[in-house]
Amino acid sequence: MGYVVVLPEFGLVADPVIGVVTTAGESLAPVLDKVAVLEASADDLVNMLSGEGNYVASFPGREKTLVIGGSINAFWYGLAVGLLVAGVIAFQLVKVG
Repeated sequence: MGYVVVLPEFGLVADPVIGVVTTAGESLAPVLDKVAVLEASADDLVNMLSGEGNYVASFPGREKTLVIGGSINAFWYGLAVGLLVAGVIAFQLVKVG
């Protein structure tokens, strides 16, 4: 029985009898490197909830950017909603009076 080629660029083949994906004489180092980068990115997604830290795809010296950006974003959204509510109240007061 033969093998089924899964990823020819990494030399991965599947044995249909056993049901195992294995290498066909080549190293899994490129795959493991990509998995390590993927794990680091997944950790960054979880760590973004705290807003602190240095991230894999970030430039150096930008540890507090999420905190500052979130604060500015919350300020402008709060200002917009507050002005909308104040405008509705002012319109009702002018309409009634």
